[in-house]
Amino acid sequence: MQPNDPILTLRDVQVHFPIKSGILKRTSGHVRAVDGVDLDVYRGEVLGLVGESGCGKTTLGKAILQLVRATNGTVTYQGDGGETELTTLDDAGLFAFRKRLQIVFQDPHSSLNPAFTIFGSLEDPLRHYGVKTRKERRKIVGDLLEAVNMRRESMDRYPHEFSGGQRQRIGIARALSIQPELVVCDEAVSALDVSIQAQVLQLLMDLKREKNLTYVFITHDLSVTEFLCDRIAVMYLGKIVELCDAEELYSNTLHPYTEALLSAIPVADLDRKSQRIVLEGDVPSPVNPPSGCPFHPRCRYAQPVCRTDVPQLRRYRGKSGQHLAACHLIDHPLAD
Repeated sequence: MQPNDPILTLRDVQVHFPIKSGILKRTSGHVRAVDGVDLDVYRGEVLGLVGESGCGKTTLGKAILQLVRATNGTVTYQGDGGETELTTLDDAGLFAFRKRLQIVFQDPHSSLNPAFTIFGSLEDPLRHYGVKTRKERRKIVGDLLEAVNMRRESMDRYPHEFSGGQRQRIGIARALSIQPELVVCDEAVSALDVSIQAQVLQLLMDLKREKNLTYVFITHDLSVTEFLCDRIAVMYLGKIVELCDAEELYSNTLHPYTEALLSAIPVADLDRKSQRIVLEGDVPSPVNPPSGCPFHPRCRYAQPVCRTDVPQLRRYRGKSGQHLAACHLIDHPLAD
């Protein structure tokens, strides 16, 4: 990982979905799915994006790929040809960048067309990006399937003939078919059995080393990020509340929300189980978020300042470098 070589730079990214009401379907409010995210994704790293369901992590992943257009902010891709601002490109302009930025979806069944054979699903991007002959496409698809530990003959079968783990491997093969530089993995193992999860995670790590990939790994399972990720960004109600190296996050947690998430990881140690932090109440509505710190209604440490002032993501000294957190109650931030 090159810490001074970002492949993607996000600045003040917001994704607000309008709420329509009344006979005339006028906009009466907005769902603030992503509400001002600053983030660098470094070339060659695995960046984990974690949080509860509804925190905005999947929407942020889609905004990175421009599958969902940002309401505000910038998403800058930095490649060999210089910087490109993706949010300013139209569909034709984005076509070239689809080759460099790909996604593995959460549900391996619905992400494959049941009417197409595996070859039919995997050859489509190859055809669009210049592989003209069917013979060459079949060779590439066969090589891809072998790369994800499947037989070449599988390309002539249909999705319903495979298990969930096999379909997820096919989804990974399709994402890699046009040799991307960055892959967004959206809950890529959450629908799989635990034993199959381990196989798919190991496969992702092997492919990363072989093909020099960069991953944005979206998950709600912090035990997975501990195994896979170099850095972890914790999201709550559309904002990043903590960001640092994975080892630093587990050994020196700063934000109370991250502390509660880590306490919920299943462990065999009975003494550690007794330390479980149960968050009171539900996640606030992104339509009408609370004033001040968005986490203060559920925080056991909340003070009056938390109810009035929005905490900024600030740098703190950590064991392995920068440690960013957004909390009023953390002492001694570093100078910006």
